[in-house]
Amino acid sequence: MRTAIVNIGTIVTGDLKQPFASGDSILLDGGSIAAVGTLSADTVAGCDVVVDAAGTTAIPGLIDSHVHITFGDYTPRQRVVGYLESYLHGGTTTSITASEVHVPGRPKDAAGVKALALAARACFLDYRPGGMRVHAGSIILEPGLSETDLKDLVAQGLWLAKAGFGAFETPFDYAPLMQVARRLGMVTTMHTGGSSIPGSSGIWAEHVLASNPTVSFHVNGGPVAMPEAGFARLVNESDIALQLCTAGNLRTALLTAKLLDEAGQPERLLIATDTPTGSGIMPLGMFYTISHLASLGNMPPEQAIAAATGNNARVYRLNSGLLQPGKDADVVLIDACAGGSQPDALSALRNGDVPAVSAVFTDGVPRFVGRSRNTPASIRDVKVAQCKLPRDFSGAAH
Repeated sequence: MRTAIVNIGTIVTGDLKQPFASGDSILLDGGSIAAVGTLSADTVAGCDVVVDAAGTTAIPGLIDSHVHITFGDYTPRQRVVGYLESYLHGGTTTSITASEVHVPGRPKDAAGVKALALAARACFLDYRPGGMRVHAGSIILEPGLSETDLKDLVAQGLWLAKAGFGAFETPFDYAPLMQVARRLGMVTTMHTGGSSIPGSSGIWAEHVLASNPTVSFHVNGGPVAMPEAGFARLVNESDIALQLCTAGNLRTALLTAKLLDEAGQPERLLIATDTPTGSGIMPLGMFYTISHLASLGNMPPEQAIAAATGNNARVYRLNSGLLQPGKDADVVLIDACAGGSQPDALSALRNGDVPAVSAVFTDGVPRFVGRSRNTPASIRDVKVAQCKLPRDFSGAAH
């Protein structure tokens, strides 16, 4: 399937080094981006689907790097079905598990946590709710797990390991297993901040530094922030990626972004939601945090978008998050909301507004065009200009 997106007003790449691309078109061929820039009339005419972006802004599909997956498109924590598909209508095209900790009756023995992680990974290998790509299956580190266990998991394709909910005596006790997991090539993640569920403990900067994970999860609190001095320590004493979550502390989210900018290391900043949790379901959570950073933290919106796309992709070793040829064909069209005060999506984000989501493409397929079920309508009328397939890609009404 070949899809052309034409008449784009602004192309935001997701790349901090080159945040904008010239041109007004993107060509999707199969599951990959084939071209970004200007397309010939013959190329456009030869496509199966042509979407008129009507001057809206194209960005990479958002990557939520902290979603508590269970099995299927269901969360027992909030007893909600279909939340992942709803997140896609908020511009999130990829979700990465923050561990399957909310599975009822979660096992805590070595064999059980291994089985849980492998089963979750297998469930989402070929299942894409609403078109979203889901990376599920993160081993929750527990006492009794060994290096042999982790090697076995890696051999079976598991690549995520999580510290934070295990029954260790102190958070320092995670360090040996975390270091083994990272040495084996796993992306390691660690709960940061106060307790998030009954029975868990606070994990502060000194604990994170001892384990040296790839990512400090919800460094701004999940939902409670760690002591103030820890933020500067994590920025200045490590190269750990620092993840901000919508369900965390807003003040310390802004502090973390400021400290990383002052250190000249904005590439370490990641945006996620940390949902579904006690904070609920947040289909627009990624855009809320982007708008908070742009409006309250004075961060250029294209930099905040990169923290939710290209930065996440680099840290998690994904082939998405960038609008570049050869990358996964995950694209979102956004605009200022009708009835608002701003003329375009980037201005809306600077103003603190959540943008209208006008179209979402994943794996090269338009999942909806013209209307998200979770945002107001856009100022501009995004529509399917040509379709040679017996399909209707228009978004359903609210």
